[in-house]
Amino acid sequence: MSLAVVILAAGQGTRMKSKKQKILHEVGGKPMVQHVFEEAAAIADLPPVMVIGPGETGVSALFGDEASYVAQPQQLGTGHATQMAKPLLQGKVDQVLVTYGDMPLLRASTMRHLADEQREKGAAIALLSVEGNPESSFGRIIRDDNGGVIEIVEVSEARQRPNTEEILAVTELNAGIYCFDSDWLWRHIADLPVRQARSGQEYYLTDMVEMAVSQGRDVVALSIEDLDESLGAGTRSELVLVEKAFRRRANVYWLDRGVTLIDPDNVYIDQGVLIGKDTIIWPNTYLQGQTVIGEDCVLGPNTIIRHSRLENGCVVEQAQIENAILPEGTRLAPFTWIPGEDQP
Repeated sequence: MSLAVVILAAGQGTRMKSKKQKILHEVGGKPMVQHVFEEAAAIADLPPVMVIGPGETGVSALFGDEASYVAQPQQLGTGHATQMAKPLLQGKVDQVLVTYGDMPLLRASTMRHLADEQREKGAAIALLSVEGNPESSFGRIIRDDNGGVIEIVEVSEARQRPNTEEILAVTELNAGIYCFDSDWLWRHIADLPVRQARSGQEYYLTDMVEMAVSQGRDVVALSIEDLDESLGAGTRSELVLVEKAFRRRANVYWLDRGVTLIDPDNVYIDQGVLIGKDTIIWPNTYLQGQTVIGEDCVLGPNTIIRHSRLENGCVVEQAQIENAILPEGTRLAPFTWIPGEDQP
């Protein structure tokens, strides 16, 4: 079975109040969409397809010819955005996975698991679900008496139904990631009903679920074990939550690999950083960019190390190091600044 990944990246993110697209805002030292792209590229059999807005150049400048691109000429919803990928993918793969460019914590392994679920069950759609609470803005996954998924109800729609409280009490929520049987998707996506949204008429990808059920096709939901994977960032406040979740994940990763973090809540490690065993990191330390730290180092407190390499046994306290290499056993005096010109 062959798999393609479509990344919806056309939204302008007006709620960010920013001059640039929301997906280009950084989390863990990289644009959000770059995290998504790298995870998608790890499992896809074709270059990931980026659905971008007309005239947008930020995404294509980031990935160049590593991705395929298609423009969504109008903002007409997720169903319409996905349909834009049809000319690039129809007849080329067996499965199409659709995700968003502002979900940087979604793992390749989770996407692969979702694709496996769709293939093994022979379902028209496999989707990711997450356990939440009645206050969540996520759509509710509605099941029949036999436990089968029959529809996804958005919160705005639930409030217009007579059983509003019953629907909103559902704790199984739609994470917004789908894997489709490719042939079925492209045969039916043009049949999505138009809905009235705040910004005008839109086509919702969630309506593919009810369509599949009406045709007697199976829809299956796979629960996410790590709730952070479902986090997206459409506002600055949500971006803070995503950043904190990313930091938690990074810190747990290094703690499990023999690195001591004296106060993990106040240590900041970018994704591209490498750290050797038995290194000790004190609070208010920032390891940024393509930084490599050797074994048995002591870093911080109040230290910034950016795009640098420290060999084993270095001791750096209250210092700033950029684009530099420190030999083994180097001990820097406090308040040292090394502004190296070239990256190592």
